[in-house]
Amino acid sequence: MFRPKYPEAPKPSIVHGPTAVPAAQHSHAPACSCQHTTAPAPTRPAGVLSGLNAGTVGAVITVGIVLTALLAAVAVTAVSVAVAAVVMRSLLASQRRR
Repeated sequence: MFRPKYPEAPKPSIVHGPTAVPAAQHSHAPACSCQHTTAPAPTRPAGVLSGLNAGTVGAVITVGIVLTALLAAVAVTAVSVAVAAVVMRSLLASQRRR
């Protein structure tokens, strides 16, 4: 009862001379007498985000991460140059006082 019923493969044609005679074909009764219909395709809302897919989202996130890392690197470099300038100024000022 719960075993699937697979359709039979078409039988090969038997060749007799110039014409092909199809092999005997069997017809099966349908498994159920109910009327099956296909479900309608899901609809997507029209808008700005309807064209985005996983690849696009991944690319945007990757670009955002790279740009954030570059901004952090520039900020760290600027702070270190500023600290070095203050130290150099302090050393030069103390040398002038002597």
